[in-house]
This record gives sequence, structure tokens and C-alpha cells, in this order.
Amino acid sequence: MLLEQTLIQSPPIPADFLTRQLPVNTPTVTTTDAQRWQAFASRDARYDGQFFMAVRTTGIYCRPTCPARKPKRENVQFFDTTEQARAAGFRACKRCHPDDANPQIELAKSVCIYIQDHLDDALTLDALGVQFHLSPHHLQRVFKRIVGVTPREYAEAYRINHVKNSLRDGDTIAGALYEAGYSSSSRLYERAPAHLGMTPATYQRGGAGMNIHYAIVDCALGRLLVASTERGVCAVYVSDPDADAHLVETLNVEYPAALIEAGASEMGESVSALVRHIDGQQPRLDLPIDVQATAFQRRVWAALQAIPYGETRTYSELAAELGEPNSARAVARACATNPVAILVPCHRVIGADGKLRGYRWGIERKRALLEREARAAGAKIIP
Repeated sequence: MLLEQTLIQSPPIPADFLTRQLPVNTPTVTTTDAQRWQAFASRDARYDGQFFMAVRTTGIYCRPTCPARKPKRENVQFFDTTEQARAAGFRACKRCHPDDANPQIELAKSVCIYIQDHLDDALTLDALGVQFHLSPHHLQRVFKRIVGVTPREYAEAYRINHVKNSLRDGDTIAGALYEAGYSSSSRLYERAPAHLGMTPATYQRGGAGMNIHYAIVDCALGRLLVASTERGVCAVYVSDPDADAHLVETLNVEYPAALIEAGASEMGESVSALVRHIDGQQPRLDLPIDVQATAFQRRVWAALQAIPYGETRTYSELAAELGEPNSARAVARACATNPVAILVPCHRVIGADGKLRGYRWGIERKRALLEREARAAGAKIIP
């Protein structure tokens, strides 16, 4: 994908953050005039360049961020491009200069290109500030607003993505390290658990060599499967009383190259804690987790774990807490792909209307979990 297209058209940091070449914090092109009017009314800078608004009474077209006085809605017309606005007889605003490139987006593009081309360099904020003749603070603030992450986070994500692609293409670990700009294997291995969910060598083999133990027990929701690697819990599934075989099959599908064995003794503490939690006897869970996830998924899951016991959030509220108010759908996808249910409490997210939305293990189990938590916390039960 061309860099220009990526910067202008990409959605807010998506669930596949680490597999994209260039993550950008600009919303998907709007499809309705109502959405565009809302973006214009709030002067949402992330929509700059995605559409243009023209005022019939003045004959002028502007950016959605134009500081001029807001016109009446009935006098406003929207266009996808400045060419369309000019063809309709409108002229460019002299305050917001809609025909000019957005300088902050251009800056973010330049910094991204520089980072990608200089992975071997020390990409500190000070060094980037000197390169682009800006103060480090200003450069970071503009970059994060446009891209959604800091320059350091972007560089690290790009390096990790480069390593993953190289490993998938059959490159050696040493070669992948060198090409991605890592000075030593320890630098990558320090970051591997957070970004890959396993070491690079294990990732290269599709997860082969992982030892996973699991246990299946009764709980208030039915049958509970808890699986763990040596580093932490990697799966939590719930099903009906007669579906043990299905639970094990699901685990094998999600970890096809791993050595999977039943091991109740190895899982005792984790299983007991989860059962007590489901019963409302242990509100706080503090178990280590070992899962694969993108940067965006990890942010969503961390936000889920921060929702107080007995409370809920809507998808939109969670997106706003992440600083991504237009990414409610991406938040919903991250919830849907959560492999450690209950431990990462995706059941605590509900619809904007207060109603329960989809849950991998069934809406009734979601309702039961929320009712138990609300009752234990003395909170209002969701109708």
C-alpha cells in the first residue's frame, strides 16, 4: 500500500497493528453526511483531508478543522475532494487553505519514512528533533496525535513486524535481527514476550516446542478449561457439561504445533482462583498471562482488566479511554479475540444502549457473570 494512501485512509490503530506497514490514527473515510457534520462540528483534526465542507451562502469550501464561524447545517454541503468542490462552483477558504497539504500529516509521513529507513540508528526523540528541526516534545506530540503511538513505539512495532515477516519467510533469527536493526539477540528477546507471545524461535516454528498443560473442571457456568504455558495462562474456555472433547479440540486448533497435555496438578492454583472468581468469592485475579497479541489488542485487554469488579463499560467508552474515540468496532474485535475469558474480563463491555452484545461463550453466561459480580460488589444488576 502506498504511504500516502495508508496515512489518509487507514482506520485508527487496528487490531492487526503489528502486521500493518504503517499504523495511522486517522478514522476510516466517513460515509454519511451526519458523521461528517459531527466531525466538522467538533473540529476533529483526525478527519482533516478525508472530506471537505462547502457553505452555499458564502460559496467557500473548507477543511473540517477550519476555525471560521460554524454555518447553519442546512447551508453546508460535503465533498470527498477539493476538485469536486471547485467543480460545483465553490472557491477555497483563505483561512484554512484546503488545497494545501496538511503540514502535520506531512511531518508524520516524513518521520515514519525516516524511522523505516534508519532502523540501525539510535532513534531517540532528541535525534529525531534535530533531524526535523523541532523540539522533541512538539515532535512527539504531533506524531502521536496523527499516528496514535510515539515515535519509539512506532519504531519498535516496525522492527518487530520486520522480524516476524522475515521469520515467516524462512530467514534465520540472526538474519532477521540484523535486517530489523537489532544490535543483539538479547534486545529482541527482551521484547519478544510482549510482542510475539513467545520467543522468536518458537514463533518461527509456528509455536512448535511449547508445552501446554490444561485442566477441565466444573464451575457455575458449566465446564471450565484452563490452559497454561510455563509463563502463564494461555487459554480460558467455558462450555456445556458434556462438551469436554470440544474444549480440548478448540485448544488444539488454537495451538496446533504445541505439545498439549492434561495436567490438573500443574493447573491447580490457576483453576481454583478462576472458579472462586466466577463464584464471586475472589473479586481480584492476579494470574500471569501468556498469549499472542497485537499492540492494540494488548491496550484493549489492559483496559478491560482495569474495569472495576461489578462495573461495566460500553465499547465507545472503552475506545474513548484508549484515546481512540472512533475505534469502537476495533475494540469489539479485540474483545471477541480474547483467548483468556474471565481473566481478561471482556464480558464487562456492553452496548451503548445498555444491552448485552455478543460473547464467545454465550450471552447467558455473560449475563450470569455480570449478575454475580454486581451482586458481590453491591452494584446495580444489568436488566
